[in-house]
Amino acid sequence: MNVLIKSATILDAKSDFHDKTQDILVENGRITAIAKSIKNSNNYPEISLENLHVSQGWFDSSVSFGEPGFEDRETIDNGLSVAARSGFTNVALNPNTSPIIDSHSEVAFVQNKSKNTAVQLHAIGALTQGAKGSHLAELYDMHTAGSVAFGDYKNPISNPNILKIALQYAANFGGLVQSFPQEKDIARSGVVNENVTSTRLGLKGSPNLAEELQVARDISILEYTGGALHIPTISTQKSVALIREAKAKKLDISCSVAIHNLIFTDNCIESYNTNYKVNPPLRTQNDIEALFEGLKDGTVDMVTSDHNPIAIEHKKVEFDFAAFGTIGLESAFGALNTIFTTKQSVELLTKGKKRFGIPENSIAVGNPCCLTLFNPNETYSFESNHIHSKSKNSMFLGQHIKGSIYGIIANNKCTVDL
Repeated sequence: MNVLIKSATILDAKSDFHDKTQDILVENGRITAIAKSIKNSNNYPEISLENLHVSQGWFDSSVSFGEPGFEDRETIDNGLSVAARSGFTNVALNPNTSPIIDSHSEVAFVQNKSKNTAVQLHAIGALTQGAKGSHLAELYDMHTAGSVAFGDYKNPISNPNILKIALQYAANFGGLVQSFPQEKDIARSGVVNENVTSTRLGLKGSPNLAEELQVARDISILEYTGGALHIPTISTQKSVALIREAKAKKLDISCSVAIHNLIFTDNCIESYNTNYKVNPPLRTQNDIEALFEGLKDGTVDMVTSDHNPIAIEHKKVEFDFAAFGTIGLESAFGALNTIFTTKQSVELLTKGKKRFGIPENSIAVGNPCCLTLFNPNETYSFESNHIHSKSKNSMFLGQHIKGSIYGIIANNKCTVDL
């Protein structure tokens, strides 16, 4: 794939060309020249777009598609197309499929589906067999197949000994263990944040304590075992404080926050719109402010869309019975770019790569071309026509966001209209 990118503002703190407007020549999938002006001697296709910005390709550490087993929600092929349209060159796929991704062959199956696409799919293998929490899955076999982490998506590890053994075992081959932060006997059947709003609406609440007990327990286990632990989608003020303290002790711990937990509070559920039903639930403004501080000081390592397509028949029901989850790929950059600067947004969408063992290809001559191309200044109301996922369960519908995506150039392929 050969292309000449014209007059692009480069946003990559690891590049010598950071914050400069340059031409970028890509030949056979590699960057071969970067300069103020490059002549198109070989008559390659040119990309010249309004207010064009480029950065390292973006990464999402928590994406669900459905296939295999739940193709009615989303297929891998369309999911990867959605990711490309949304600016992501790499996505980590959760194992909430049928069958659960808990073996070498299942990891190989889903990763092979992205072999000839611009977006690279990285499988997260289930930590336990069938994600049931009873027996460890084939962690090393999945690691050899290419799995980048191990975790039971949205299923907490209730048995502390399972987590202890997983951390000790995975440390032998550098594996990253994930533990969903929820003490299920405290959360019980809660569907929203336990607060004044839940009481007023008559909805069962899940308290902050359910998350914080699990985080504290997991940190204690990590301190005992060593190894590498990632806590996905934290949502409370105290969780941030606990992880900050763990990092001060030099424990090998990381965490993420879902973008919607940075924007929406539990007041949004007053409409009983089931698109706002997510796990962990939307919390309070105080929690949001603590999460912001955690992102600023590095306590919170990355953001994720926590993209989770849900078929309409599982959302268009009474709030208590609706499935948890919102899609978020299509709105991710625009939402972040509304609450952070563009440079901060790009940093948040790229900094999780290292933790998951994904190459960070800076924008430099000789490097493989892995770029996201976008216009950070376009503002618009996010509506159903902006959704390309098979499932339409987005809590961002009707929200004003800032920033549009032109496409990506990665894996020797280009999704930008030429």
